Amino acid sequence: MNSDYTIQLASWESYGDALRYIRERVFLDEQHVPEELELDGLDDGSDHLLASDMKGRPIGTARLLPDGQIGRMAVLPEWRSHGIGSVLLDRLIDIAREHGLKQVKLDAQEQAIRFYEQHGFTIEGEEFLDAGIPHRRMTMEL
Repeated sequence: MNSDYTIQLASWESYGDALRYIRERVFLDEQHVPEELELDGLDDGSDHLLASDMKGRPIGTARLLPDGQIGRMAVLPEWRSHGIGSVLLDRLIDIAREHGLKQVKLDAQEQAIRFYEQHGFTIEGEEFLDAGIPHRRMTMEL
């Protein structure tokens, strides 16, 4: 584990404020995603990971839906290029395996496709817009 941050499984009920803080900074403030699209009502009952700095401040998050959909991956700008996204993604894949899922899927923003390909995901289908941002569906067999 990196000594600059920690990552833990975090329920929406207990850690929702911290998870929401990261997602608002990245999706609403930085990427201008409409709030009604970001807060989709799927957080309860999903697996969430929370990355925190050594002072306990939230710096990253990711979510796994029960059907194997990975999403809401977000790392604060000042913490990017520290490997946090890779650790979050790898942990979610491990959690999916623990749940007995045979496949995980995600909708990758165009600029993140190479990142997901490096982790074993493959593109499926054509480009589409989500919140005005180009995306591609990607999957990985487990």
